[in-house]
Parts: sequence; C-alpha cells; structure tokens
Amino acid sequence: MQSSPAVTAIAGRGLEGDRYCNQSGTYSGHPGSGREITLIESEAIEALAREYDVQLAPGSARRNIVTRDVALNHLVGNTFSVGAVILRGMRLCEPCLHMEKLAAKGAARGLIHRGGLRAEIVSGGVIHIGDGINMID
Repeated sequence: MQSSPAVTAIAGRGLEGDRYCNQSGTYSGHPGSGREITLIESEAIEALAREYDVQLAPGSARRNIVTRDVALNHLVGNTFSVGAVILRGMRLCEPCLHMEKLAAKGAARGLIHRGGLRAEIVSGGVIHIGDGINMID
C-alpha cells in the first residue's frame, strides 16, 4: 500500500495499478460488486484508536481512498463524485480477518459497520488528494 498524489480511475475496472484492477487481489476470483474502488473515513480509523486502542495507519486499512467529513455508509446505493470521477456506492466494506492479519490485531472488531464503502467507477478520470466528494442523485 502506498500513497499517491493522484490516481487514474478506469470505469468498470478499478484504479490503475491496483491489485483488483489487475485481477490479482486476494478476492479477485470471487464474484461480487464494489471491488473497483474502496473508501474509508479517517474518523473511523481515529475511533479505532480511541475506542479499541488499535493503531492503524490509514494505508494499512487496505482501502483506496481515505476521506474526512463524509458519512460513507450513507452513500450505499447512491451516485457521487470524487473530483471529476463518478462512483456508485455498492455496499459496505466490512473488515475481514485477512485485513486484520495484514494490519493490526483487533482492527476487524473495531471497524464493524464503519470499515468503509465499496464502489464501482461509473465514469473514470483522475482522482487527486483533496478532491471533494459530492452527491449526484
């Protein structure tokens, strides 16, 4: 996992260079929607530290985008933009034991129902750090 100032989102595929866009992610062989891009709230990571004493660097959450001041759970079933890129919220990105194994013990329990959002890329483009998130419908 690494931070990047900008990334190219490819409609129907994912983020350029990402393991799921390249079909090499752990769950790439399992059918399911919302593997094109994942988001997590920085507030959820902060709450994990505060409420469970589990320290997790934002990149260790294994989500593509870390947000602030956006209620991601409310975006399930909705279309929204991140900068010029159009996304559709598909389902919650509940934490799994695989993430916990790679990140930090106790992270899965502390991120239940606040582990982020799985989305599909409706219209691609470049996403930059600091791009705003806005509802479309």
